[in-house]
Amino acid sequence: MKADIENEVIVARGVEKVYSDNGVPVRAVRGIDLTIARGEFTAIVGPSGSGKTTFLNVISGLDTATGGDVWLNGRKLTDMSGRELSDFRRDSVGFIFQAYNLIPVLTVEENVEYIMLLQGVPTVERHRRVERILADLGLADFAGRLPTRLSGGQQQRVAVARAIVSEPALILADEPTANLDSQTGAELLDMMRELNETRGMTFLFSTHDQMIMERAKRLVTLRDGLVASDEPGPGAA
Repeated sequence: MKADIENEVIVARGVEKVYSDNGVPVRAVRGIDLTIARGEFTAIVGPSGSGKTTFLNVISGLDTATGGDVWLNGRKLTDMSGRELSDFRRDSVGFIFQAYNLIPVLTVEENVEYIMLLQGVPTVERHRRVERILADLGLADFAGRLPTRLSGGQQQRVAVARAIVSEPALILADEPTANLDSQTGAELLDMMRELNETRGMTFLFSTHDQMIMERAKRLVTLRDGLVASDEPGPGAA
């Protein structure tokens, strides 16, 4: 187990999450064991209510497990205080949401730079990384624009740039193509797959999108808060 914890990005053992719905306990996650290795491109899939988003929230430290243990990048989440966990999550996980969640009063460049500003990365290094990632993702010409002057696809590219620029151990993407047309979504996914293959970045998706499933190297299916299947995806070929 110790070797697993040190070498894997995520190690989840017996993870449970119980919510209260008007006093009635709801077992959203019922005891999941899952390991995510460095460099994976994995999709967690399953019907609505299967526990996908809840599980992602727990393993990323956004929510607290009711039972079981989670290690993220070698650290046990329950061993950290609230502030320590917040800082660790900021430094270890990049988040991509379907709603983009860009800061509307900041430019593209400032949105991408923001996390590194919180991390205390020196100015010269911040600007070097931002310039590089905007060029890599085809956003260099939009650096000074506000999010409202971008298309949905461009905004999601900015969200991807923001998630990866600090080089976190894990990038979590919760339905990242939900608000995009099929062509834009496919282009974005191909870009993330290239980042996975050329830079070894670890991506974990929660999705219903067939396009993501087709590109995933591993498919983990949840049903009723449990792992129903865990097998190689079409993208592993």
